[in-house]
Amino acid sequence: MKATIYITGSIAAYKAISVVRDFQKEGHEVRVAMTEEAVHLIGTQTLAALTKHPVLTDLWKENRADKIQHIELADWTDIAVVVPATANFIAKIANGIADDAASTTFLATAAPKYVIPAMNSHMWSNPAFQRNLQQLKQDGIFVMDPDTGRLAEGYNGKGRMPEPAAIMNWINSSLQVNDELAGKKVVITAGGTISPLDPVRYLGNRSSGKMGLALANAALRAGAEVVLIVGHVSVPIPESSKMTVIHVETTEEMLAAVKKAFSTADALIMAAAVADYEPVNYIDHKIKKQDQGDKLKIYLKETPDILKTMGSLKQEQQVVVGFAAETNDLLENATKKLKNKNADMIVANNVSQGVFGSDKDKVTVLRKDKVNENIAETTKVEIAKKIITLVAEELESRKVIK
Repeated sequence: MKATIYITGSIAAYKAISVVRDFQKEGHEVRVAMTEEAVHLIGTQTLAALTKHPVLTDLWKENRADKIQHIELADWTDIAVVVPATANFIAKIANGIADDAASTTFLATAAPKYVIPAMNSHMWSNPAFQRNLQQLKQDGIFVMDPDTGRLAEGYNGKGRMPEPAAIMNWINSSLQVNDELAGKKVVITAGGTISPLDPVRYLGNRSSGKMGLALANAALRAGAEVVLIVGHVSVPIPESSKMTVIHVETTEEMLAAVKKAFSTADALIMAAAVADYEPVNYIDHKIKKQDQGDKLKIYLKETPDILKTMGSLKQEQQVVVGFAAETNDLLENATKKLKNKNADMIVANNVSQGVFGSDKDKVTVLRKDKVNENIAETTKVEIAKKIITLVAEELESRKVIK
């Protein structure tokens, strides 16, 4: 996808550099247009270097006779994102004013448009500004509410630009690029579960939740209704009117939530890093080091096997997908898991190579009676899209999707 990022003269303009990087991490080509005020704040060189394209800042610098630069950029664009958007720029685009390169290009763009306001809280609540904001929404422009927190002026209020990761989640959740899963309900688990040892300590698996959240976004973009059952994650959780988010901590809580949600769902994708063991005895007070000597002995027992349980409960028309995070014998262990858990698909990845928290991975997808599919190293976003397509194909083969 080809994205044009519009940067305007907010003090938060420096954060737009991270937004550009995040778009690139997801495999999008990016170009940038800036207002004069934004140029004063952060310059153009960094953005030109990142995008490998000149930054559009001035209509009078167009010097090619074979094309009109701002129209060419508008026609090139698949998605236009104003981040951060000042009250002044919002007033312009709400009222059709095109008096600089950025506003002129934005006005000429027919692609979907997204606006992320950032300003002082008093400006945000001003009636004139709110009228302009409502006009954008009436014009079909997506508007993201700012955060509430500490502002540049030194006090708390509404108007902070959201963090780049939250912006990407918001944009991704609103983009439906196909209808592969239209009318279908998909349950996705993400993050890690924990097994409490005492009120302070717990056992758990390492997980950022990035793959699970990427799968949720991909399912939303394929038209599905999503139930996201999430444990501990280190990245923002996307929001969507088509997604229900259920927070859990323990493996038992996740199992209960999955059972309930999957009873009326078409597919389950178990991307969570589920804690496999829990203490036999929970200690209801903090364990003191001085009471244990130099060693602490803990007896563990297995937690419920969610994937195996759901594999045994699934109906013929339902699809269950599991993940196999292995450090050795990847395909052998994943093949056993596919059979023993009665899953329809296993996504196998080697976690001995530092993939935790990474934006990239490479996986092998195993399916019953089908050739394994290798997905070469790419972003987790792209892997998620491919997995969702495979789930849609699996459902189609069962005559579920009409």
